[in-house]
Amino acid sequence: MDRLLKAARTSGSLNLSNRSLREVPVEVYRSLDAVGEGEKWWEAVELQKLILAHNNIESLKEDLRNLPLLTVLNVSHNMLTDLPAAIGQLSMLKLLDVSFNSIVAIPEEIGSATSLVKFDCSSNHIKELPCSLGKCSDLSDLKASNNQITSLPEDLKNCSKLTKLDVEGNKLTALSENFFASWTLLTELNASKNLLSGMPENIGCLSRLIRLDLHQNRILSIPPSITGCCSLVEFYMGNNVLSILPEELGSLSRLGTLDLHSNQLKEYPVGACKLCLSVLDLSNNSLTGLPAELGNMTTLRKLLLTGNPLRTLRSSLVNGPTPALLRYLRSRLSEGEDSEAKTPAKEEVVTMAARLSLTSKELSLEGMGLSVVPSEVWELGEIVKVNLSRNSIQELPIELSSCLSLQTLILSRNNIKEWPFAILKSLSNLSCLKLDNNPLRQMLSKECMLVDPLNSLIHGCLLDMWKKKMPS
Repeated sequence: MDRLLKAARTSGSLNLSNRSLREVPVEVYRSLDAVGEGEKWWEAVELQKLILAHNNIESLKEDLRNLPLLTVLNVSHNMLTDLPAAIGQLSMLKLLDVSFNSIVAIPEEIGSATSLVKFDCSSNHIKELPCSLGKCSDLSDLKASNNQITSLPEDLKNCSKLTKLDVEGNKLTALSENFFASWTLLTELNASKNLLSGMPENIGCLSRLIRLDLHQNRILSIPPSITGCCSLVEFYMGNNVLSILPEELGSLSRLGTLDLHSNQLKEYPVGACKLCLSVLDLSNNSLTGLPAELGNMTTLRKLLLTGNPLRTLRSSLVNGPTPALLRYLRSRLSEGEDSEAKTPAKEEVVTMAARLSLTSKELSLEGMGLSVVPSEVWELGEIVKVNLSRNSIQELPIELSSCLSLQTLILSRNNIKEWPFAILKSLSNLSCLKLDNNPLRQMLSKECMLVDPLNSLIHGCLLDMWKKKMPS
């Protein structure tokens, strides 16, 4: 412990996670007072980052005020039942994580921690958030999921910089229109698993919203103003009581995933057939038929319809591959309409897949008939999984080396002839590589096999290829 505290006085950072601590060591609260012999007290720095996660700590002392320069405090996964009022005296605090404890209430004093940017109090026993939280005007990420909150304080409307809000798994019955008028920077909203009976009429104010999850509530309808959510990519409304959909849904040009399963829908509106979706879940509703125009949604890769009384469609179509169903629906269009139906350009499908990967960090371009790796792969930033199998790719572009977060790369069933060693050497986080069923012409040079951990990665790839060639 002494060694860690001494290092903290040099770096300003102290990590005491996973140490079975029942209380915070007294020395932590008076870090600078504990400067020992041989240490240059004038070089010691105040504690700025304190990690106490995954312990058995039951309380934090008011002595927390002795750490005025603290910017990060993580006490998640402990046994706390409350927080000290001194939390409000940490005027520099930007990140506070108290998730997975047994906290019943957040003190009003937290409103004095006005530098707070990210606050996570999820998985506790909180029944209400303090009104003073509205004074934290820099707050951009608020996570309060899996608590017992029945309503959000109106003062939260003052947090106009909010970009992410997660209140899943509470007891909310409504979301105030005042919030949406103020939270115009919001990009992600998760209010699933609550008791909401409706959506605010001004939901369209959230023009930057990318992901909206309201599944498992009691919502009766989607307001027409949803058309204002022009950046929406993922929309989850499963397990509600929707009986009708607004035609305005069709104007959401960026929408890629629409989940409407387990509602009471009797029809899918023709206007919503304008969407360029990749995934549409209509399972477990009351649909008796589908509009023929839905056949024009040729970007659809997955259409789920099970659990509907579809009397006009054969079960083999309903349960079969999506492209076959779309072809059948197009055949029901009049000749004039049918001639307008066209298979989407390959670039359009690639762009849609890239858009869907913004939140999942996974990109699948399997079986797209690609001869080269599209630039979207390395332009996505922190992508972790790329599936380019079943294409006609012959070589990997050097730009792929910039995908430093890439962990899984699937290149099975292509036309790759040379080992892409130069690129693989740059992908330091790559842990899974699949190159089976490629016409690789030669084994690797000794130089390649000496590089570790690339050596074990390629060995695993070769073993996988060998197994697939063995007779079953």
